[in-house]
Amino acid sequence: MLPPSNSQSEIQNKESNLTKTLITIFSIIFLEFLIMGISLGIIPSYVHDTLKFSNVIVGLVIGLQYAATLLTRHVAGKMADTKGGKRSVITGILLSAFSGLFCVASYWFELTPVLSLISLVLGRILLGVGESYLVIGIFAWGFSLVSPNYVGKVMVWNGMGMYGGMACGAPLGIWLTSAFSLPVAFSGIIIFPALSYAAMLLLKTAPVPLNVPRLPFYKAVHLVWQSGSGLALASIGFGGIASFITLYFIQHSWEGASLALTAFGAGYIVMRLFFAHFPDKFGGARVAMVSLLIEIIGQLLIWKAPNAFAGIAGAGLTGIGMSLVFPSFGLIAVKKVTAENRGMAMAAYNAFFDLGVGLTAPVAGLVAGTGNYSNIYLLGAAAAVLSALLAYFEYKKGVTEERRIETKLA
Repeated sequence: MLPPSNSQSEIQNKESNLTKTLITIFSIIFLEFLIMGISLGIIPSYVHDTLKFSNVIVGLVIGLQYAATLLTRHVAGKMADTKGGKRSVITGILLSAFSGLFCVASYWFELTPVLSLISLVLGRILLGVGESYLVIGIFAWGFSLVSPNYVGKVMVWNGMGMYGGMACGAPLGIWLTSAFSLPVAFSGIIIFPALSYAAMLLLKTAPVPLNVPRLPFYKAVHLVWQSGSGLALASIGFGGIASFITLYFIQHSWEGASLALTAFGAGYIVMRLFFAHFPDKFGGARVAMVSLLIEIIGQLLIWKAPNAFAGIAGAGLTGIGMSLVFPSFGLIAVKKVTAENRGMAMAAYNAFFDLGVGLTAPVAGLVAGTGNYSNIYLLGAAAAVLSALLAYFEYKKGVTEERRIETKLA
């Protein structure tokens, strides 16, 4: 057999390097969202059942993390574009690890619920800020390590890490709590960032472009607000599952609440693995419309679920539906900025996700009231309908632009 030609070897080496880069990026994001999943799996019941606070307080504790993330997206985007993605990632890892210390302290203040809650809130805020720096940093770093043709793949693998970690983290947190203790589960929030740091060392350092015009955050928001709004509305369905699915299952005396988050993550990842090329092939707006229709069905199924299986299936359909929404709207957003400003563009775009999920928790707590948790998923379905309308408007805009170009060329 003849040895491969130089050109073939170069292609194989590039593909191998790309795969290693994407897997490393996935690992860093996965571990960050694993600790977020751990906290989501145990904090709602801890605040509600152990510390004896209301559903509104549960929602506020969960939502504070996303509020902290939202409020620091602009500084994370600026650091990633001007100091480099690596600096931003390291900052995120350190802050995430420190958040675990406050969560452990919360357990030791358990007999004084107010102090315990304050410690937990501080931990949630630190985790939110850490997630902001890490996610934006890894996006910017990943974009700089691959060619422009693979920017979509960086988004796809980031997304798989996000929801894969979240899906695995929830059952892991519940298992660690039941098999060992709550402090052991909280300690995972300290330990896993160390593994993220080890994975980060495998990535090449990318040069930071100097003397190029930088996009202010408010201008980035203006450029991506339509795509971002669609993402924010679509994320409400996920926010409802992440924040209240455990209490929803407990209310109905169902087993397997953690499996609902696992089903969401599994549906999300399967779609990313096998259908990630759909936005490029069929257009982001068109894929978003179909995806959101599936999400609507999933949310309605949870809303009217007669048993645990239906609730888990609804969560799985929601994951399938949401999977391609992020890259579909995201590709539209990234195309509106230069390569040097993609970190800020992703910061602005992700800020809409934070806004959607962050508002979901307290609003869902109000909607649930004294225990009507099913109404949260009706809210998620209604929000997905509005998101689908925004996707439709983007689709119509694209069709109009294509016709204008065709007319100009004719």
